[in-house]
Amino acid sequence: MEKQFVLMDVDRNVYEVDRVLNAQTTNIRSFGSEWSIRLQRLHGGLSDGVDVVWVDNGCTRLAILPTRGMGIWKANVAGVPLEWHSPVQRPVHPTFVDQSRRGGIGWLDGFNELICRCGLGWHGAPGTDVTRDADGNVVSEQFLPLHGRIANLPAHSVTVEISDDGAISIVGVVDEAGMFGGHLRLTAQLTTYVGSNTFEIRDTVQNLSAGSAEAEMLYHCNIGRPFVGEGAKLHIAAAEVAPRDSRAAEGISDWPTYTGPVQGYAEQVYFVRPLTADDGRALAVLAAPEGDRAVAVRFDTSTLPWFAQWKNTQAEADGYVTGLEPCSSFPNLRSFERQQNRVVQLDPMGSVTFEFAVTVVSAADDVSRLVQEVADLQQAERMTVHDQPNPEWSP
Repeated sequence: MEKQFVLMDVDRNVYEVDRVLNAQTTNIRSFGSEWSIRLQRLHGGLSDGVDVVWVDNGCTRLAILPTRGMGIWKANVAGVPLEWHSPVQRPVHPTFVDQSRRGGIGWLDGFNELICRCGLGWHGAPGTDVTRDADGNVVSEQFLPLHGRIANLPAHSVTVEISDDGAISIVGVVDEAGMFGGHLRLTAQLTTYVGSNTFEIRDTVQNLSAGSAEAEMLYHCNIGRPFVGEGAKLHIAAAEVAPRDSRAAEGISDWPTYTGPVQGYAEQVYFVRPLTADDGRALAVLAAPEGDRAVAVRFDTSTLPWFAQWKNTQAEADGYVTGLEPCSSFPNLRSFERQQNRVVQLDPMGSVTFEFAVTVVSAADDVSRLVQEVADLQQAERMTVHDQPNPEWSP
């Protein structure tokens, strides 16, 4: 039997700030470990008004940001921090983010989450999206800023669901809508189990418009120390890997490995067509330099068929981080992705669901098993690594 608790519902005027849910306050058993959920509101600075849902399953502690599109600010798994240190040191309320700033990259002024959604209508580089008819005539032109709107849109509903098997789910609903601009709804569900070192994301994007709509999604999973450092390595079974641009091509010979912090380092991005295991998921493993810790991301390739690796090993003060990014399309301008038939097309009331899971391990044997799992999957097909950008993947 599942019990549900409403933390926030704008339509019903419900807002349970500082409410604590645990075994004692809910009369739900402990499942052998202390667990809790709490809604907090931050005050002061650029974080003023940002809501945080703290979820602690006894092993994994997560900070979810309903105010920022249900992104995940940071986590801690069995005492190991899962986060990164951005120059943007605290969650930023969307009120303070002007996405048009700096030529359309103002999104970065609020960028510091562990997991940030990019979408829903578009993601990728800023630029003018040109739509053409079947004869090639321009139908519309629209400037699209970096990475879409969803990370700067607040949820209007947040509920907690707790099951008899120890599953804890946080469900948030966010609307991306505008008059004459369509209406996409994100129903974001994060699930973890009491005592688990894993959490799962299941997102459904629905088109609530009477007309058809386009959708894109990229999960910016951003990881810093202690997982990233000199000698850290990304393990992913892939059919193809290609640099995004000429800058990335400079480092193609060692694309899976990481250096220590380098002042003035310019980011490098690699595009990947991952191989899919029998369970329908791909696996990316970021192994720490010492081989004693790893982060594993498993994602459903039926709707997240692509992957991007973001290497940003610049000085610590400027954001020493890597991004593991399952995506529905590559982070290019939407018009290019449309030409390559990678943009999701949604019928009226149609929907698409994206799923992935994050696991953290802190023992060398567990790391070795994950790395071997990737190696076994790679046996199915030889990986092709392109020295230069693939013209079908990069404009």
